[in-house]
Order: sequence, then C-alpha cells, then structure tokens
Amino acid sequence: MAAKVGDPAPDFELAGSGERIYRLTDYEGTGVVLAFYPGDFTAVCTKQFCSYRDAGDQVESLGMPMLGVSPQSVDSHERFINELSLNVPLLADEDKAVSRAYGVVGLVGIVRRALIVVDGELVVRHRDVKRLGASYETIDDIERAVAAIR
Repeated sequence: MAAKVGDPAPDFELAGSGERIYRLTDYEGTGVVLAFYPGDFTAVCTKQFCSYRDAGDQVESLGMPMLGVSPQSVDSHERFINELSLNVPLLADEDKAVSRAYGVVGLVGIVRRALIVVDGELVVRHRDVKRLGASYETIDDIERAVAAIR
C-alpha cells in the first residue's frame, strides 16, 4: 500500500553516498525531501540532479535536506556524484523495498520518478509521482511544496 499525503512516512534505513547509513528517523524535527528516480547516468535523471546542483543555494534554503533514492548500488551513486559534482546524497534501494513502501514502483518493476516531502513529524505532506519519467519537479516546484507545509 502506497504512502499517501497525511500518512506516516514509511520508515527506512539505507546505505548511501558518503559511506553513511540514512534513516528516516534522522529527519525527525526537520523533515526531508525524497527524490525517487529510475537510475544513475540516465538522460533525465542526469538533467534532474544537475539542475539541483546548479540551484545549490535554493536546495540549501529549503530548510530540510534532500535525498535521492534509486535502486543502483552505493558505488554507482558515488560515481554519479563524483563525475557530475552533485550536491544531493544518494541512497541505494537495491531491493526496491523503500520505493515499494512509498508506492513509486511501476507495474514492470521500474522505480518511477517521484518527489515525496516528509515533514518534521515524519508524515507525508506532498507526493508527486510521474507516470512517465520524462519530467521531474524543479527546485521551484520543490520550494512551493515545502512552503505549503510550513
């Protein structure tokens, strides 16, 4: 069952970039923006995360951290970050359990591009799941979503 707006955010613990383990509970009090995406080094994902890199000041001013989540390994994420100088930590959901808990896995098993905003009480407050992976929420869209829950 997919987490809907107003539901408690599904808990997670995932390995990620920077040799770190990321837990939902780490963001109690601040909230977190979760950007689910299909894959490192793909055309739209590269454009998406480079746009967040290029809008680094806006990402920082959100008042809550942003994390990318996809099924690739931590090694793949580290290469993606290093080659493109990305500024968003990336988490490895290799078995897609977290993506399934958030309801962002399509019928053929591909992680859909999605943006989930979880507030400081760890409740889902914004959810945008793309049917097709050709578009993504811009940093301006994310700013509006975060502002709406403050």
